[in-house]
Amino acid sequence: MTRTAVGHFVNEQARERFLQAYDDAMGLWPGARDEHDIETRFGTVHVHRSGAERGEPIVLLHGHGANSSNWYPQIEALGEQHPLYAVDTIDDPGRSVQRVVVKDSQDNAAWLNDVLAGLGLDRVHLVGLSYGGWLTLNQAVYRPERLASITLLDPGGLEKVPARFLLGTIAGLFAMLAPRRMRPWFARVLANHALIAPARLMAPIMLSTRTFRPSHRPSARPFTDDELRSVNVPALVLLAERSVLLRAGKVLPRVRELIPGVCAEIVPGIGHGLPLEAPDLVNSRVLRFISCSAQSEAYSRCSSHDG
Repeated sequence: MTRTAVGHFVNEQARERFLQAYDDAMGLWPGARDEHDIETRFGTVHVHRSGAERGEPIVLLHGHGANSSNWYPQIEALGEQHPLYAVDTIDDPGRSVQRVVVKDSQDNAAWLNDVLAGLGLDRVHLVGLSYGGWLTLNQAVYRPERLASITLLDPGGLEKVPARFLLGTIAGLFAMLAPRRMRPWFARVLANHALIAPARLMAPIMLSTRTFRPSHRPSARPFTDDELRSVNVPALVLLAERSVLLRAGKVLPRVRELIPGVCAEIVPGIGHGLPLEAPDLVNSRVLRFISCSAQSEAYSRCSSHDG
């Protein structure tokens, strides 16, 4: 499928309601932050800046249909020693405004490279969840020149998106309509931590499912063996054992075989929303990996579990 349109809200009133909910959700972020609008060849990309003033920057890419507020459990820990930049991806509902169709892998790598260049970032640790993980891996394949490392959190692109992912998404939307006292049960059964996430975090996402018309983005295509072999930056891959997006036990051997020097593991008992469901584990793994890769150590040694 080829994209033929840009994402947009059904009307300006719907966009304003969404942005009010979005701003409220961003209030979950601890500490101060700045906001930047970066012009790219595909539109204006909105970026939130937080964390340390100095250090190697970490850039965060959220999942499909989400926005930068989803990273709030990572901000304090990752930002203690690193500048943080959270990007509202160009074709998802957020404060970014798309004007030109993003057609393929090369276009996706181009708009993200435009953002990094516009921010003046020449060496970043790129971290992505789900579709953001696909974008991160895509950047390592097609425009790696500004990357110090990549971290893929239950990413797309390692195998074909299964039908259960769509079914799980639909089931999660229906479960959101259940009484709040029942949602922990649905969250356990569906391995969907979003069902028990703060209401203000989910409000903009629920609004956008009704009022945002996406850009007919195809499912995250699987990268070929040759594309994965071409990755030449340090890579950390965390796979969720209960993921609805991929089969961790099948994907892990492929990742270890094809991505040079990769540090990869399966996180037991956890669903697709790793950063929300297991924030302490994700934060510690990411920080340790970045520290190892920055010191040019054998970063495969960083895959051992914390004590």
